[in-house]
Amino acid sequence: MHILFAGGGTAGHINPALAVAGYIKERHPDAKISYIGTAKKLEATLVPAKGYDFYTIDVAGFQRKITPKNIVRNVSAVYKMFASTHNAKKLLQTLKPDLIVGTGGYVSGPVLREAEKLGFKTAIHEQNAFPGVTTKMLAENAGAVMLAMPEAEKYLKLKKEPIITGNPIRTELLKITREEARAKLGMDNRPMILSFGGSLGARPVNEAVTGLIRDYSGSGNFYHIHGTGKAGYETMKNALADVDLPKEVQLREYIDDMDVCMAAADLVICRAGAITLSELQACGKPSVLIPSPYVAENHQYHNAMTLKRAGCAEVIEEKDLSAETLIDTVSCLIENKSRLTEMEEAAKKHAISDANERIYQVLMRVYTNA
Repeated sequence: MHILFAGGGTAGHINPALAVAGYIKERHPDAKISYIGTAKKLEATLVPAKGYDFYTIDVAGFQRKITPKNIVRNVSAVYKMFASTHNAKKLLQTLKPDLIVGTGGYVSGPVLREAEKLGFKTAIHEQNAFPGVTTKMLAENAGAVMLAMPEAEKYLKLKKEPIITGNPIRTELLKITREEARAKLGMDNRPMILSFGGSLGARPVNEAVTGLIRDYSGSGNFYHIHGTGKAGYETMKNALADVDLPKEVQLREYIDDMDVCMAAADLVICRAGAITLSELQACGKPSVLIPSPYVAENHQYHNAMTLKRAGCAEVIEEKDLSAETLIDTVSCLIENKSRLTEMEEAAKKHAISDANERIYQVLMRVYTNA
């Protein structure tokens, strides 16, 4: 069995593919896993590190905002689109995979499009509540369309019923209890806030959290671990240089024990990437979500609103974000244990913790024509 994955550009498209690939290899050690991505994005590092065969095509996304610079970029993208289509076809004819799985991002477009034309078995997994352009273009003729969130269906033209699978999540997040995590972190039973803006950090999030830390600093009422991201660590440290941070407050450049910190947390403040939100639900964590407005089609906002409607999150759009709005929102939650409990139960109720298995079963049905 040879399964080829296509998707990339961001971790949100790559990590689901790698999670499913790993799940398949656990059950079929002899299965061959290949991956098509781009040479300059994150997949070029992450995929080979897992030991999978990695192939590249040169493709670029289109810029929606019309500026002289973006016009030049879009002309280049058109040229790359034709070249990548040709190269994707050649790769498919050479590799002859049994199944091609697209996980989104512009890199998966030419691969899935040519796979459908050539008669290969295909499947698509969409992580977001608002589907990406590639999913919208290719879902109609895919062998199976898997959705993380049912809200995505209304945006798609489909010949077959989609399958709700959820998003693959890191299994280590489900292996540690709150008590075990707090013992590891040396925490007592006071509430704990976990906040982060991604591996590179998010300046508006860091600035608002700086204000939050200033507001409660010295109270000792709760713990707080904040991941500043690589770009924000020194800036945030300097911004708080005049504050005598208590031992209950930790600033970290990167949170490398997310399973422990997530398990210990009572409230999480973060962006609204699809995988992060699936992990929050699986772990039963109430959250304050700050969707990034800089992503394609504003999909993080749609993701965040899905959790808000489910009753497990509060949402602050970045245009409304300030230290004051964050302080008000966090204060209303962290001091209301019954509200946090309700949000925790809502998160667990809407969680899909067996997404890997669901996706695996769909892929096996497509592979065997069942």
